[in-house]
Amino acid sequence: MKKPQKSTALNCSLLMISLQWLPLMFFMIIFPTCATATPSKLPRLSTILREPETFPELISDDFQTFFYEQTLDHFNYRPESYDTFQQRYVMNFKYWGGANASAPIFAYLGAEAALDSDLTGIGFLVENALRFKALLVYIEHRYYGKSIPFGSREEALKNASTRGYFNSAQAIADYAEVLLYIKKKFLAENSPVIVIGGSYGGMLASWFRLKYPHVALGALASSAPVLYFDDITPENGYYSIVTKDFREASESCYRTIRESWSEIDRVASKPNGLSILSKKFRTCADLNKADELKDYLDTMYTVAAQYNHPPRYPVTVVCGGIDGAPEGSDILSRIFEGLVAFSGNKSCYNTSFSPTETSEGWRWQTCSEMVFPIGRGDNDTMFPAAPFNLAAFIQYCTSLYGVRPRPHWITTYYGGHDIKLILHRFASNIIFSNGLRDPYSSAGVLKNISHSVLAIHTVNGSHCLDILPAKSTDPEWLIMQRKTEVEIIQIWIAQYYADLNATRKSTLFQY
Repeated sequence: MKKPQKSTALNCSLLMISLQWLPLMFFMIIFPTCATATPSKLPRLSTILREPETFPELISDDFQTFFYEQTLDHFNYRPESYDTFQQRYVMNFKYWGGANASAPIFAYLGAEAALDSDLTGIGFLVENALRFKALLVYIEHRYYGKSIPFGSREEALKNASTRGYFNSAQAIADYAEVLLYIKKKFLAENSPVIVIGGSYGGMLASWFRLKYPHVALGALASSAPVLYFDDITPENGYYSIVTKDFREASESCYRTIRESWSEIDRVASKPNGLSILSKKFRTCADLNKADELKDYLDTMYTVAAQYNHPPRYPVTVVCGGIDGAPEGSDILSRIFEGLVAFSGNKSCYNTSFSPTETSEGWRWQTCSEMVFPIGRGDNDTMFPAAPFNLAAFIQYCTSLYGVRPRPHWITTYYGGHDIKLILHRFASNIIFSNGLRDPYSSAGVLKNISHSVLAIHTVNGSHCLDILPAKSTDPEWLIMQRKTEVEIIQIWIAQYYADLNATRKSTLFQY
């Protein structure tokens, strides 16, 4: 049997970032403002706001780190498929009722980032562990953090052959192996597992329940855009909600943003126009083209909308800056005031983009199987047109990696079309939770599919808000959303225990 290797110490987590000083360059994974989308510019699916390097936050001693000797390739029998790598997972036994009581296991499924910041940035597991007497498990996604095949990131990502094992099907198979190992090691075969994930991790959680129902009793999939594939969701869904968020906050703010793009182009076309824009927006380096500034502002608006969390409500903050500009300010001066309100008054604003572990990994994932056809038409959002062009997308990815994307593979492997018809009788015990201010809710499951495949949404909610740590300032609607989710999970587990007891009694009567 494969044995885990316990680390001597757990690294400090990445601090969850305040939007007020978040360097926007980390979120330059968006669409360009006036061109066809490329994978390096897709809106990211991060559950929480993170930076690649920031101040450390101490992790409780209750969290223990282990490494599992994970299979490289779960789906082939070639000799190289049996190679292994060390996959990190973290456990918290503090509240567990133990295997004898068949106490449950809550498993957080890592997504497109290192696991560290999730230990403190995700509150749902720890905050409900005592109520359920649950064992907590956090599993890192392959190719991120410390769970790197082939010994290093450079080796793991160096060519198509090594990158070929980097996909969602391999990832959820990893999770199944780790969870089955843990259940066996701790004699917890009868402990029900609830998998939890947010954003891309929420997609993985829902797919895990569908693919491995013998491992997970249920799934909580927070802000999971499982329908943003093929033509299931209109391509402008994401940016339509960003636009709606800003327009509801302030009509004048919305109009100013909408008019600003052509004004940026007009100024940029002047002699020394880029220098004028660089000075007006106080960029750390001179702009080389207008699109650099437009991409930067696009990022600010999409991040503000996606993470429009209470009590700050960043969309309101941006619009407060734009609308509160001194009387007589021109359009671009008002836009700059919105930037200052959002990011703080800085000596300069860095509009460049530096690749990170997450951006590099996610670019591959979106260039291979996670093909989100996100785009914008003419005059259907407050942004310039940027239609999704599949042919151009395929050409870009092929030139970058030498491998063609498989744009229809997700719906082939996991489904998505006619989801209510298909899952109504096939699936069970999945919560799809969404906040309707989250742009990705446009591709979320927003209606109940059956009595146990349930959609819970809040009108004012944002991205993955329900699984983030609870705060004293949380509004009542958010408190009630979390309460409803907990009650549903309680019903699942209670029914499981009733079935388990009935099975035991039936077994006794056979002898």
